[in-house]
Parts: sequence; structure tokens; C-alpha cells
Amino acid sequence: MQNKSKLHHEDRKKPASNQAGTKGSPKARNKVLIDAPHIRQTPELARGCEVTSLAMLLNQAGVSIDKMTLSEKIRKVPFEANGLRGNMNDGFVGNMATMSKPGIGVYHGPIRDLAESYLPGKVLDFTGKGFDIVIEQLDKKRPVWVIVTSTFDIVPDKEWETWNTASGPIKITYKMHSVLVTGYDDDYIYFNDPLHRKNRRLPRKPFIAGWEQMGKQAITIKT
Repeated sequence: MQNKSKLHHEDRKKPASNQAGTKGSPKARNKVLIDAPHIRQTPELARGCEVTSLAMLLNQAGVSIDKMTLSEKIRKVPFEANGLRGNMNDGFVGNMATMSKPGIGVYHGPIRDLAESYLPGKVLDFTGKGFDIVIEQLDKKRPVWVIVTSTFDIVPDKEWETWNTASGPIKITYKMHSVLVTGYDDDYIYFNDPLHRKNRRLPRKPFIAGWEQMGKQAITIKT
């Protein structure tokens, strides 16, 4: 994925709750926050957010695995061959290690299959379902691997293009990212960002909108 360092928003400040001694009472808040391991994708994997977020998920589930091993084992397809582009549903497209060579990323299918190779029968893929399923998993203390836009909001049409691939046409954007969702409250989604930090938080509505735009891709592990 390209130029991600320029695409991430700075965290926005959380509104202050009512202070003691003022009229009214503080707003009741629903909150879940999971203490999952945080792993950075850089400097080794410039485009390795998907496998790095998977490494966090697997380690949380008790599998001692590193991002570099996952980067070697994930299915891969060429960025371009015989006049056709690679398809992220088939494997990681292009080069993961450096931005100096063409590449983009990988979607949930190959990630799910790789996770299954470590924990057969324990991987839950609820891609295509609503975000309420993500919330249900977080309530069960299960962090969730997702694909979201790298702006954590809706990406405009001008940032999308259609690729002709051996598996058929797909619509892609380079403004995509993978993170491990670790929690929520009434206003925010919390997540381990492999390009940023542990338990980063951003407003719920735009985060979910960006996730929906990327196809509602979401995976977790039964523990």
C-alpha cells in the first residue's frame, strides 16, 4: 500500500465529560478495550500491514509467530503478468517490502487461509456482515483483523480504479490499510495500527464508513 505515512489522520481529542460540581451527571459510556500485542510493520515491510495485523491477532490467540514468517507464507501473485494485474483476493499483489517496486496488498481470503494453517477450525471470517458483528466479537474479548481505508473515512471515487485481472475485473484503491480492532466506546473505535501505535482511537462513524467501503472485511479467532 502506498504513501500510508501521509494518509493517517492525527487522533482527535475526546470530548470532556461533565466535571464534578456541575449540573447533570457524566454521560454513561459503554467501553471495551483489549490488551492485544502491538507490532510495527516498518521498517521491514513497507506494505505489510495485513500480515502484521494478522501477527498481532495470532499472538493474542496464543500463537507465537512473527510478521516476517507470515510475509513469507502468505500467497503471492505478480503485480502484473501477461497484461493483467494481480488480484488481492488471490494473494498479496506485488512487492511487500519496499515502495520502490510496485505492489498494493492482500484481501481477507488469503489472510483467513493463512490464519487457518495455524489454528484450524478456529478462524471466524464474517466478511460482508455489519459492524455489529465486530462489536459482538470485541464484547467476547476477541480483537478483529480488518481492512479499512487509510484515511479512516470514505475515499472519493477519483481515488479508485478498475483492474483487469486473471480472475476478472476488480475495483481497487491504494488508500487502504489493515489494522487490528481492539475496542470501542460510544464515540470511538480503538485499534492497534501497525504504522502508528497501540490502541489508537478514531471516531466511530467515519472509521466504520471506510471499513464498509472496503467490503466489510473482518476476521477473528475463537479462543
